[in-house]
Formats: sequence, C-alpha cells, structure tokens
Amino acid sequence: MPLLQADNISVKYGAISAIRGVSLAVEQGQILTLIGANGAGKSTTLRALSGMVRATGSVTFDGQPILGQRPDTLVKRGLVHCPEGRGIFANMTVAENLELGAYVRTDREQIEADLQRVYTLFPRVKERLKQSAGTLSGGEQQMLAIARALLARPKLLLLDEPSLGLAPQLVQTIFRIIREINQQGVTILLVEQNAHMALQVAHHAVVLETGTVATSGPASELAKSDAIKKAYLGH
Repeated sequence: MPLLQADNISVKYGAISAIRGVSLAVEQGQILTLIGANGAGKSTTLRALSGMVRATGSVTFDGQPILGQRPDTLVKRGLVHCPEGRGIFANMTVAENLELGAYVRTDREQIEADLQRVYTLFPRVKERLKQSAGTLSGGEQQMLAIARALLARPKLLLLDEPSLGLAPQLVQTIFRIIREINQQGVTILLVEQNAHMALQVAHHAVVLETGTVATSGPASELAKSDAIKKAYLGH
C-alpha cells in the first residue's frame, strides 16, 4: 500500500477549477515529483493533501482516510507541508522558528537529537540561531523552512518549490540535501519548477497540465521523453 494515495482530487476557487480529478500515489521511501507549467495546479494539489484548501475526492495516508482533516491534525500524524514562499516568521529568531517546528511533540530527548541532525544537514542554520529569520538570505531562509519542517518528524514531507529564486549553486545544494533527507528515511512529495533537477532527484514523476494529470511514470523515463524535454526541459 502506498504511504499516500489520492484519488480523483478536485479543488475549486469560486467558479474556477484549479485541479480536476487528480490521482497519484506516493510510495514509502520514495521521492515523487509533480512537474508542470505555472498554473498547472501543482501547489493546489499539495494544499489539498495537507488540508489547507477544501477538496473533493479521496485521500488515504498511512492507511487511513484524511481528506477534510485539519492541517495541524495531519502534522501530528506525520504529513508535513513546507510551503512555497518558505513561510518563516521573520521577526522571530532562527532558533524560535525551529522550536515551532516541534510544537506538536513532547519527546524532548528525541527533539534534541533531531535538532542535531538538522544542524548536520544545515550548518548555516546552526551558525545563525540567534539571528532574526528575516535577516537571512533567500537560500538560508529556504534551509530554515525545510529544517523547521523536519523537526515535526514527517513520515511524508510535502516540499513546494524549494529552489524558487535561488542562485544556481544554491539550487544544487538544496537538491543534494533533499536527496540526503530521503536517504535518511523521509518520503517526499516534491513540487518543483526546475523540472530538470526534479527528475534527477525523484524516483517517480507526475506531470500536471491545466489542473489534470497529463502523464506519469518513472522519473528517469520521463526525463528521456521527447515531449517532456520539449515542454519542460528546454530542449
């Protein structure tokens, strides 16, 4: 059974259909990436899965139905959303932002162990614990956002546009860290505008076009597809 199974998910914003009949499965231990043009419905799909917008259809997570549950309830169950735009609290320190990531937890010793793990993944975050999060660079803010999400101890991490607005060198760093997080046992559903990098890091891919699933398959195969190359890889 997949860790997450979504069937026939649809979301409307007023009279506008953002996604229609989207189905996907995220296998335990894998990275699934959603790719597609701007406005294809990628972020809306993540928001539907994490309870941030109302949706119709069916979603099971870890064997249980979850559609319609509150986001904080889903965080406690291990489904954690790292949103587009990072969503950090700019006026709070880096350390305070990290503490918020663990707010649903009471296992203090394990939280401390997870903090040390985060510091290993993101040494720059550790160096800036006392700084206001708003003073960090864009790349450091993205690292903080992912670090904060990891402190909720996700079984499934929903990552929305982690490389958006970053310099090419930092994009490479972020994707290396995403791979490391996955290798440490976290299943990842990745939305990413940089289709080339996303297909390199993912096991499986789903292509969205105007709110519906256009195609899906192993990421390595889609990366070789002439149609995908032309539409999303720039050649």
